[in-house]
Amino acid sequence: MDSATSFYDLKTRTLEGEEVSLSEHAGKVALVVNVASKCGMTPQYAGLEALHRELASRGFTVLGFPSNDFGWQEPGDGEQIRSFCSTNYDVTFPLYEKRHVKGKKKDAVYELLTREHDDPSWNFTKYLVGRDGRVIARFDRKVKPEDEGLRKAIEDALGG
Repeated sequence: MDSATSFYDLKTRTLEGEEVSLSEHAGKVALVVNVASKCGMTPQYAGLEALHRELASRGFTVLGFPSNDFGWQEPGDGEQIRSFCSTNYDVTFPLYEKRHVKGKKKDAVYELLTREHDDPSWNFTKYLVGRDGRVIARFDRKVKPEDEGLRKAIEDALGG
């Protein structure tokens, strides 16, 4: 996986543990976010879901990658994470298996995302991936889904 040049060349696991290829999102613009259920930033789930629903028809998706790397704020297993996200935020965007997003155990997905961009500094760090699978930009955790700069970057990537 280290030789992957496109985000969409990678394989990963769903929240339920099934292996999948990220190629199922090839040709879309993706906002990849390391998420956590017990973080002060957790309310961003609502804005992420709103973005996903609003822009899905134009070839956009949010992809959530739970991580327990920051403050142990994602202690749950896949079933607990799914339940929390569905019950509290009606999340419909794809959620993947909990993983490490920094350090020596960093997952291959985050190895690729951080080749030319900084590692996540906390939960809800966002990486914008273009239709070609290349990472366009990184947005700090404090940049909310409603942020004008983030919205403009997404619009530019969508070609509109």
